[in-house]
Amino acid sequence: DTLLNGNDVANALVTFEPVRFVKLNAISQAALDFAETAASIALGLIGVLALFLGLLRIAEAAGVIQAIGRGVEPVLRPLFPEIPKGHPAFSMIVLNLSANVFGLGNAATPFGIKAMEELQTLNPTEDTATNPMVMLLAMNTASVQLVPPVLLLALMGLQINQLIFAIILATGISLVVAITAAK
Repeated sequence: DTLLNGNDVANALVTFEPVRFVKLNAISQAALDFAETAASIALGLIGVLALFLGLLRIAEAAGVIQAIGRGVEPVLRPLFPEIPKGHPAFSMIVLNLSANVFGLGNAATPFGIKAMEELQTLNPTEDTATNPMVMLLAMNTASVQLVPPVLLLALMGLQINQLIFAIILATGISLVVAITAAK
């Protein structure tokens, strides 16, 4: 204490706790972890897309896709009456739908894109979807799966087999609703 012009003055020392950025460090670590996860998922998807697009090119060159399209065309004709007979869009639609049926959603994507490209060649108006495009989109959105990924888990013994009937029933109902809504 000192006396300054008749007033008492006190000196005090204030110490602060050291600053720790615990939450900031956790947030930045989580961001890096999720960035790593996103990159690995993206690379995996790119690999799957490249594989199936490569197989698609080989099957196109061998004429397998056209044969599949001709075989399934009578079944799909009522759903896609506006597509001309023998058009390559039928083949792509069949590949897309069959990839969905077998639970291969990542494989269905390139086939669906290719089917939409083929359907676009029939479209007189570039910026308007045609009825076959809407039907394909509705059927894809319904995501019919006879062999869902859950079934694969059940086969591995993870006790999910009680849900298989319900999953197949739900996917069938969603397909009926999608087709009805598109029609």
